[in-house]
Amino acid sequence: MEDGLLTTVETPPATAPSRTAAPSVESAAGERGGHATAVLKAYVALTKPRIIELLLVTTIPVMFLALRHVPGLWPVVAVTVGGYLSAGSANALNCYVDRDIDAEMRRTRRRPVPAASVTPQNALVFGLVLGVVSTLWLGLAVNWLSSGLALAANAFYVLVYTMVLKRRTPQNIVWGGAAGCFPALIGWTAATDRLAWAPVVLFMVVFLWTPPHFWALAIRYREDYAAANVPMLPVVAPAREVTKQIVWYSYATVACSLLLWPIGHTGLVYPIAAAVLGVVFLVEAHRLDARARSGKDGVELLPMRLFHFSNMYLALLFVAAAVSPLVH
Repeated sequence: MEDGLLTTVETPPATAPSRTAAPSVESAAGERGGHATAVLKAYVALTKPRIIELLLVTTIPVMFLALRHVPGLWPVVAVTVGGYLSAGSANALNCYVDRDIDAEMRRTRRRPVPAASVTPQNALVFGLVLGVVSTLWLGLAVNWLSSGLALAANAFYVLVYTMVLKRRTPQNIVWGGAAGCFPALIGWTAATDRLAWAPVVLFMVVFLWTPPHFWALAIRYREDYAAANVPMLPVVAPAREVTKQIVWYSYATVACSLLLWPIGHTGLVYPIAAAVLGVVFLVEAHRLDARARSGKDGVELLPMRLFHFSNMYLALLFVAAAVSPLVH
């Protein structure tokens, strides 16, 4: 009681309010600043930056290949900004549509919508606004062909893959993955304002690469997809069947990648790089299949080894496509 009386009875000096008010204001300002930073991070997370990095890796190098020289700084900046906004729009809308699935999966439950960092309504509005801005930006700053292709990729990813294929068929990523192939076309049209066979080949490389890349990830998180009732191939088929298809698609990817040499007139650096990278890709795919044939399953297959290398494979392949004509 005495301590209580002392703290109650003793009053601070007359000047105390002015000294204690300032830290209070600073603390409030700090809290507001911290909240604003957290909100900003949440909206950036909606765009899934790590996924967009790989999309841009398949966009900018194609500009080098199309022009056969280093593109100007402004076209690269314009395409990078527009590509980020467009892909960010698709990813934000995906987060809105898949909020129920994301809440069930360990890998995705910390995303902004299931984590309640962003409301579903705000995520929807944010995604739509980014889509409008990206379409106008690419149309005005680059060209309307590139803008139309980006809009088509956005619509395909959200309306066809996310809303229809993902929840209904084990072949969801095979056909839905086409949305991720458009950056190759966008990079080419941004540089030349027209389409050609070379970017179509690169489109098909990404199309064929997507199933082994994504199925490796789906093997690792098979329980997550099963819990969310998403019929990814590793959920509905035995491991042996999944790895067999991964091998088939890996061979198709490597074969298609070599077609760019005669069609794109790349010079010798690209086919050498494509062959070396392709051999390693096939070795990793066969290792995964061998582990499945030996009776291993799930994480015992070490699927993330192929997943991580597949990212490196695609990035280095497109870098080689950019560098080869410059050396030639």
